[in-house]
Amino acid sequence: MKKRKEKDSAGQNREQKERTGLNHEDLALKTAAQYFGDELLPLLGIPGRVKYIAPTENVKLQARQMYQDFNYISGSGSWIHLEFESDSITKEDLRRFREYEAATSRSFNVAVVTYVICTSGVKQLLSKLTEGINSYQVKVIRLKNRDADRVIEQLEEKQKRGKALDKSDLVPLLLTPLMSGKLEIVDRIIKSLHILREASSSVTEMELEKMQAVLYALADKFLQEQELDRVKEMIAMTKLGEMLLKDGMERGLADGKAEGKVEGKAEGESKIVAIIRKKRQKNLNVQMIAENLELDASYVGKVVALMEEDPTRTDLQVAEILVRQE
Repeated sequence: MKKRKEKDSAGQNREQKERTGLNHEDLALKTAAQYFGDELLPLLGIPGRVKYIAPTENVKLQARQMYQDFNYISGSGSWIHLEFESDSITKEDLRRFREYEAATSRSFNVAVVTYVICTSGVKQLLSKLTEGINSYQVKVIRLKNRDADRVIEQLEEKQKRGKALDKSDLVPLLLTPLMSGKLEIVDRIIKSLHILREASSSVTEMELEKMQAVLYALADKFLQEQELDRVKEMIAMTKLGEMLLKDGMERGLADGKAEGKVEGKAEGESKIVAIIRKKRQKNLNVQMIAENLELDASYVGKVVALMEEDPTRTDLQVAEILVRQE
């Protein structure tokens, strides 16, 4: 299985996120967190009933924010902390998890149990750290006995036979990135998103968005940048993608009030331009792109014209021109 980054790069990336306050797309992460708590913890064998989603940020004295993956408050009042790892678990990882637990426990005066959800490719399942007179331990969960290829294949075959998939069929699909199998994780996620799209009539729109959000969050956690772009392109054509895009534009507008309305709105609109550019690179014409993304053809035409007029223009530069033309 491909690693998203080498261990030192992963650590630097996490540190950068902690320093700057950046994390997953907030909207997708919150949606995924809700669905994990409601539906997926029992499938992972984690005991207890989730009562609330808990905060995942702790601010230390040096103002470094520590971002955790998912936190939940159980019915007993203790906290369930989930972390995802695509690499072997190291002592440094355990020190980081211990730091999270200590900060959370002291801040909220609660007991915390950390579960580390590993992909099947993880070889070193280190779960205990002993330093001085103290010992720290996490609970490791690995779905190595589940075959992602088989799960996906069975659902694809069922759809080909014209049989409807229900929620019980689709929920295990969301854990395929963590299972064993020959398919790369990016292909599992893309195939899973395709199956969800074809089965959209079997669940509510809200349920579908939550399922897509779980896959998006796992993609953001495990995939390399180019692989993640493939997933983003597919997500862009879903209702969740529209929500993320709208959220990005709204944030751009909010930032623009402080730094200039044009710049703020252009930053949000550049995301749309980026998606159109990728479609154009696949030789889709304006009408096809407009239908594919459910956008106004005249708008897509303007974007394409600006791109072709000067191929060196960046997505943000194209967006700035569009905003000024409004």
